[in-house]
Amino acid sequence: MFLSNPTLGTKEAYVPGLTQEYVAKTYGIPVGDVAKLGSAENPFGPSPKALAAVKEALKVESYPEWTARALREKIAAKYGYKPEQVICGAGETEIMSWIIRTFAAPGDKVLMFVPAFPIYHMAAENEGRVPVFIKMTDDLDFNWDAYLAAIKDVRIVFLTNPHSPTGRLLKLSDIRRVCEAAKDQLVVLDEAYIHFSNTNGGMDLVKEYKNLIVLRTFSKVFGLAGLRVGFGIADESVITPMMHLKPTWNMGALQVAGACAALDDDEYIKMTIETIAKMRKYILDKIASLNRFSVVGEPCSNFFLLRIEDPALDSTMMFNELLKRGVIVKDGSISFINLGKRYLRIDVSLQKQMDRLAWALTDISNAA
Repeated sequence: MFLSNPTLGTKEAYVPGLTQEYVAKTYGIPVGDVAKLGSAENPFGPSPKALAAVKEALKVESYPEWTARALREKIAAKYGYKPEQVICGAGETEIMSWIIRTFAAPGDKVLMFVPAFPIYHMAAENEGRVPVFIKMTDDLDFNWDAYLAAIKDVRIVFLTNPHSPTGRLLKLSDIRRVCEAAKDQLVVLDEAYIHFSNTNGGMDLVKEYKNLIVLRTFSKVFGLAGLRVGFGIADESVITPMMHLKPTWNMGALQVAGACAALDDDEYIKMTIETIAKMRKYILDKIASLNRFSVVGEPCSNFFLLRIEDPALDSTMMFNELLKRGVIVKDGSISFINLGKRYLRIDVSLQKQMDRLAWALTDISNAA
């Protein structure tokens, strides 16, 4: 029997959202009627320009350029940086693992709010690094005093903008406070969902702070989750050592071609953002009329955090009852540490899916 690496810090596995096919087969619901609201994917699918570019690039017998140079140049031009300031990976999650390995030694500490995206602490623990958790306030807002005070003892600082699972948007002034408090520590600003906030996010702060790396993904607004493409932008002093560590051919030709084309599809991006904003207001208005549930804060993402106000219900019970009604969400107690049994993270999607969610929540309320 082979033993695993003794430094592996967690036996926890990431819990992705369920598939429509699984729910359809399990509960006898037509697959087209299942509302998949647990993975924050683009309900329109991939950018048409990206899909065409992928089909055009189906010449796969040769090795790709090992640095994804064409995509790095495209990203750099889009956001006003040099290609040498850009690194690309198979989704943001791959880049996060390089960041932890490059900028923190075994035993070093990595700071994050909780609840937060679980890959932050899972990647740290599995590399022998030590996560430091700062609890959010009782209403799941940012506890900045405690967070800033903890920075002096860590090597890497994670921020998510908008935050997951709450969807709360960070103020640029607070991001600046973190970068200034960090000084010699690296600040990682994860902006996977920033497009849905209809703001520019913190990308321009890279010009001000050499200890900041901003991460973004093609899995959300660009609709390319299945291709696995993410990128980071930072000062060259941050990118260079990561380039030495990253796998040589981590980015295939189809990934590069699809992502390059997606960056040009401004009309598609605009349509997606406007639709999600409209549907976010639509579903939040409907939930406001249900006295057994409420929404945390003012979400600025393509998801929101539903608080279960009725003590007779909990998140796992609600998760399963929603599945029976053809609605897939995230059970907060399973997907996020320190969130407890009172919350569900739910995607914003098209009206058909939002109507099914509203019906399901109402039906559960009436049956309880």
